[in-house]
Amino acid sequence: MGISTMTPATGADDASVHLEFADNRLLVELCGEYDRNLTQIESQLGVQIVRRGNQLAVMGDARAEAGEVLQSMYQMLTEGRSLDHGDIAALIRLGNPEEAAPEQMEMFRAGRLELRTRKKTIIPRTEAQQAYTRALLDAELNFGIGPAGTGKTYIAVAAAVQMFADGHVDKIILSRPAVEAGERLGFLPGDMKEKVDPYMQPLYDALNDFLPGKQLQKLMEERRIEIAPLAFMRGRTLSNAFVLLDEAQNATEMQMKMFLTRLGEGSRMVITGDRSQIDLPRGVQSGLRAAERILDGVDGIRFSYFTSSDVVRHPLVARIIRAYEKDEETSG
Repeated sequence: MGISTMTPATGADDASVHLEFADNRLLVELCGEYDRNLTQIESQLGVQIVRRGNQLAVMGDARAEAGEVLQSMYQMLTEGRSLDHGDIAALIRLGNPEEAAPEQMEMFRAGRLELRTRKKTIIPRTEAQQAYTRALLDAELNFGIGPAGTGKTYIAVAAAVQMFADGHVDKIILSRPAVEAGERLGFLPGDMKEKVDPYMQPLYDALNDFLPGKQLQKLMEERRIEIAPLAFMRGRTLSNAFVLLDEAQNATEMQMKMFLTRLGEGSRMVITGDRSQIDLPRGVQSGLRAAERILDGVDGIRFSYFTSSDVVRHPLVARIIRAYEKDEETSG
């Protein structure tokens, strides 16, 4: 099926934008269940969208911007790509000249770079994400550093699954320091796996987004996918594997050095972290900060940095991060 055209309807007045869609099935997907996609656009851009048959009428000050977002959404659907809340939020954000350069909208719409997994395709939503994704595919050792919600871990796990599926690596190893996030959890019952799994849950969540449940379970039983605390990496040589250390700001200097020196032949290694969320005891230096300083300029190592403008969760998350950054600047 070719890409259908969407043009302003004849007789449209200056107070509204009218879009016509040739494929009613795709229009249903574009609107979403109970028109939730349209509601999201209305809420974030302050417009009103009225559906009449195979047409959408957009009214409000941001009607032209909303029309661009709707066209980009339809284009994605005609190319067989999925469309979720985050995709729509990214299109809205990238279409806002205050938050993103105009060329970012074209980058996202064109989908020049993507990661394909068994369950979904991941498309970088910002220039920083695009540069990071390319670095993951090109370099053997990568650092992704920035605030929560910028896709550092999610994109890295997607890259791991794609490389594994394509036969570039034989296994996936995902790790995190088992450090309490400012809380005293006390004694945890159960065996070792039951004790550490709560710390690893975000990694399980990401894998479940990219692999069918039965396949993931089988691969973990065969230990072709491992999820383990950082302490379990000591003494190993990780060859022909995609290795990810998440929440690396909570690794000590010695732990970071230990982890980095596990890199074996045919492997890729990624370290992700957020310097603003260090949970180490007072006086203990973050291994992530030390690695930035020590490894800066080392050939073969790539550093990718994210800011609050790269946040792809709920739009409020970006505003929260900016508020905290502003408070740190004024109080620091």
